[in-house]
Amino acid sequence: MYSANMKQDSILITGASSGIGRGLALALARPGRTLHLGGRNAHNLKEVATRCIARGADARIRVQDVRDQAGMEAWIMATGTLDLVFACAGITASTTGGEDAPHEPDAQIRRMFATNVDGVINTVLPALRVMRGQPRGSDGVRGRICAMSSVAGLVSFPGTPSYCASKAAVDRFMVATGGNMARAGIMMSSVCCGFVNTPMTARNTFHMPGLTQTGDAVRAILSGVARGRRRISFPWWLAAGSRFMDLLPIGIAQSCYFRQPAGQAGSMPETGLEQPGTPAA
Repeated sequence: MYSANMKQDSILITGASSGIGRGLALALARPGRTLHLGGRNAHNLKEVATRCIARGADARIRVQDVRDQAGMEAWIMATGTLDLVFACAGITASTTGGEDAPHEPDAQIRRMFATNVDGVINTVLPALRVMRGQPRGSDGVRGRICAMSSVAGLVSFPGTPSYCASKAAVDRFMVATGGNMARAGIMMSSVCCGFVNTPMTARNTFHMPGLTQTGDAVRAILSGVARGRRRISFPWWLAAGSRFMDLLPIGIAQSCYFRQPAGQAGSMPETGLEQPGTPAA
């Protein structure tokens, strides 16, 4: 599934209580490995940790909001060493209809960026400090950091404006910063995935082209991280199509989006926006 040469003794995962984060935790659980698992749903987090321990791993949980900069820094810096970090916590929600025009509530937009962008930064920056203090391995690598973006970050989709923008920021930050950090022996990857069968997408009522099962997504991510890929995209045809759409004149692309159910205001369920105690994918 992925390179056995990739050092993975100490692993930190945010959003580990659900979706891709949960899938990564279970896939990486092995004897001799320490898993630092963070999330907001304490019950789900304990269930994941129990399953990881049953597979021989040392699983340590942290009920932690990624928006809390001080809390994230304290947690990550206390790990001591980190070989792999996965920033998986995130939320999504859509525009809503109205008498005036479809729009996103101000509070929703701010929460979207605070979780999806600030949450990634609050994970990555302390992880970089930890890894910069570590010696290089035999392969010259000090550590690897991977953050979840989305193919939505490649387009300007009317149905989910702030989600697209927040994921675009994550992708550009990870790919651009990764060019500098590679010189220091720290590999950084951005995951631009399409629809993945997780609790985040479970309530969608529209057709989701290229829907990927969580296990397949986890295998693609781990394989890409082990290979040092700066951007991991799947399904490839959806990512390629999204890039093509972004090259079209805005008016033409927008008219295509509005013809799709997911491009309409209110197409994404309100439950897609994380609430306290609800897992974020």
